[in-house]
Amino acid sequence: MRSEGAVGRLVAIVLAAGGSRRLGRPKQLLAFHGESLVRRAARAALESGADETLVVVGAHAERVAQGVGDLAVRVVQNPDWEEGLASSIRAGVAAARQTTEPLDALLLCLADQPLVDSAVLAELIRAWKEGAATVACGHPDGPGVPALFSRPSDLEALASLEGDRGARGLLRTSDTGGLRVIPCAAAAIDIDSEEDWRQWLEGMEP
Repeated sequence: MRSEGAVGRLVAIVLAAGGSRRLGRPKQLLAFHGESLVRRAARAALESGADETLVVVGAHAERVAQGVGDLAVRVVQNPDWEEGLASSIRAGVAAARQTTEPLDALLLCLADQPLVDSAVLAELIRAWKEGAATVACGHPDGPGVPALFSRPSDLEALASLEGDRGARGLLRTSDTGGLRVIPCAAAAIDIDSEEDWRQWLEGMEP
């Protein structure tokens, strides 16, 4: 555990570089309540209280970047997006470190969790400010993203991830004494195909 109140520079990273091969069209640009998923995710991060928000793009980079063009975010290009999710995390961490200010914490978010809003992310940040070194959303199969990392060893591990591995493996090996898991039903969504998307939208109808 950190000392409560000992906080520094927090950067939110929205991972939006995937190719959406099974879906057949850019998942990041699917619309929910009149807004693309990537824009919803970026806006939630902006409104969460993070000091800066980065959006990592790769596949369909120009269109995805245009989708957040009116927001005060920094778009980060990941030329290696086909290597998998880890390459986008690496690109985000590298960009977050491109400043004279030290990086104290990272908040990792996905572009395809439309129910994750600023309140969910703010709760993770609040737990960090209260002293938790690592904070993650609770999923049925264990802690996952959105997740906040502040332990220096975890930041280094994120900077060197390989393959199609995301941050979940790191959460599962994290020091449980410094990990706080927040119940988060909003994060429990998995959209990989048109059928997934159709069924999810139908389930959201009143």
